[in-house]
Amino acid sequence: MPETLARIRRFNRAVTRETGAMEESFLGRGRPLGAARVLWAIGEAGRDVADLRAELALDSGLLSRILRGLEAEGLAQLEPDPADRRRRRATLTERGQAERAEYDRLNDQMAGAILARAPRHRDALLAAMDLVAVTLNADRIDIRPADPTDPSARACLAAYFALLSDKISGISTAHVPDPDPDAPLFRPPHGTFLLAWCDRLPVGCVSLKPLEPGVAEVKRLWVDPAARGLGLARRLMRAVEDQARALGYGALKLDTNAALAEAITLYERSGWTPIAPYTGFPATHWFAKPL
Repeated sequence: MPETLARIRRFNRAVTRETGAMEESFLGRGRPLGAARVLWAIGEAGRDVADLRAELALDSGLLSRILRGLEAEGLAQLEPDPADRRRRRATLTERGQAERAEYDRLNDQMAGAILARAPRHRDALLAAMDLVAVTLNADRIDIRPADPTDPSARACLAAYFALLSDKISGISTAHVPDPDPDAPLFRPPHGTFLLAWCDRLPVGCVSLKPLEPGVAEVKRLWVDPAARGLGLARRLMRAVEDQARALGYGALKLDTNAALAEAITLYERSGWTPIAPYTGFPATHWFAKPL
């Protein structure tokens, strides 16, 4: 145990040093990391101050001081939210937008330099970073609807089809149809497409489309390897079931393959019942669930 804790602390020290968390001038721009992080988080469209505080887990007094500092620099401005004047919004000035863009450039440069140190272990390093980031943000993963043709949705689908191609013998293609002929079926009022987000990056998806009167079909459940073991697949299934109820469906069906053993276990433990086949290859197992 002491060795395990020492390894974690070594990792923390390495990240702190590498990212310049202790520097008074983060990336040489004249302000510490905390102020730079707030500037970046405000974003191009502006942010509600309460949302900023929640996302960054900052004390309200500290956030106020940082925002006042950014205002004094002419980088940001605070004003009442037009929709609710009890709330305040932070927006970036033209100078603030330019400064944010420069932080983007310098951060990308720093990230590239980190990867360049391990050219033979690039994929392993990225996978390790993904695992750490998703694990630390597990309690902040958000599930919300997306359009099935959104680039993030298509990226998840590409990973889903690649997984099927890798796991199931006889599937020779691993690409997302373009255009996807089923896309209209995964939009309300017929169906839905849900993405799980972890700090602005998608880490899972599931979708729903009509199958027969009163019955919808759950399709394309996928979870990023870095997010597996965190209960996200179960959360996605609960979310898509809630969406199905909201759309007026009374029952659900799905099909899967024996090679996807973890998925089958999830369905069996979540109230899904085996049924007679209603589709062909590559399905080998079929389930239904009343709502």
